[in-house]
Amino acid sequence: MDKIRVALLGSTGMVGQKMVLLLHKHPYFELSIVSASNENAGKKYEEAVKWIESSEIPESVAEMKLVKARAEDIKGAELVLSALPNEVAEKVELDMVREGFNVISNASPFREEKDIPLINPEVNWDHLKVLRKQRERRGWKGLLIKNPNCTAAILTLTFKPLMGLKIKQLIVTTLQSVSGAGYQGVPFMKIQDNIIPFIKNEEEKVENESRKMLGKEKNGIIEPEELIINATTTRVPVKVGHMGIVNVFTEEEVKKEEELSESIGKFKSLPQELKLPTAPKKPIYIFKEKDRPQPMLDSNLEGGMAVAVGRISSKGRTVRYVVLGNNLVRGAAGITVLTAELFKNIYENTNL
Repeated sequence: MDKIRVALLGSTGMVGQKMVLLLHKHPYFELSIVSASNENAGKKYEEAVKWIESSEIPESVAEMKLVKARAEDIKGAELVLSALPNEVAEKVELDMVREGFNVISNASPFREEKDIPLINPEVNWDHLKVLRKQRERRGWKGLLIKNPNCTAAILTLTFKPLMGLKIKQLIVTTLQSVSGAGYQGVPFMKIQDNIIPFIKNEEEKVENESRKMLGKEKNGIIEPEELIINATTTRVPVKVGHMGIVNVFTEEEVKKEEELSESIGKFKSLPQELKLPTAPKKPIYIFKEKDRPQPMLDSNLEGGMAVAVGRISSKGRTVRYVVLGNNLVRGAAGITVLTAELFKNIYENTNL
């Protein structure tokens, strides 16, 4: 089987580096084009990147010449994966989609548009159906798919198996690692020995994007779930791993802890059925120890694609639990690659 030629935008950043590793020797994809900022265009990848991963830069990528993030510079690519910063992503990605490229993006612009799927593969793979009408409605030659905010990606993976309960309200408090703000996002002197109880626009993203992912596709648009979600987001001095403390309020009495743990831990979806290369065999791991999950111990389950859940309790009409996920993998690079795998499978079988 011929591999799909992939162009990676924003390849030198933290998320871009994770994507480089995930795409290296991938059974479906060949990383054939890497782009970065204009000042680095023309340089070899290894010359321009500030490599922070523990493993070495793949040899096949190290010598690749970086190009500008323009449609004319990525000719030959069959699929575009984007790890561009939010401030430049909107124009660049829109130009490429108009030129006929299919783009899967980790950036926030367009996430809340009703005809642009916001995909967390196990949660709402069926939202890819909106692509059938996206080109016609938008007048685009290509297609645009978005990945969710990293925190919303981690949280909704646990919300999904609870949707059988008659949920009235979700209240979430997050403890988010500094890597979620990028390599230079939070100054050392600001975060060391400190907690910052505010992250700009984060609470709105968690609330709105979660409702969209839990919603339903109908006639080429996505109708968000009518669900009250209240989020408080904080930044903590942890390198990798976003944690959420979740309280679920229901209309009826809830199951006992043992039954809830079993049903959440058994959750699987289409990516597992298809055995997609980046899909975790087990998306949610349940910990019974009272002091788990912990970022130092549990942020890299199945390479960072699975999330950890602990401290599950139920009382009356309330469920409480703690969830932890890898914000750079499950929340960013890994979810992008898994969405690409899912798109490839559905595209080939349904001719979107």
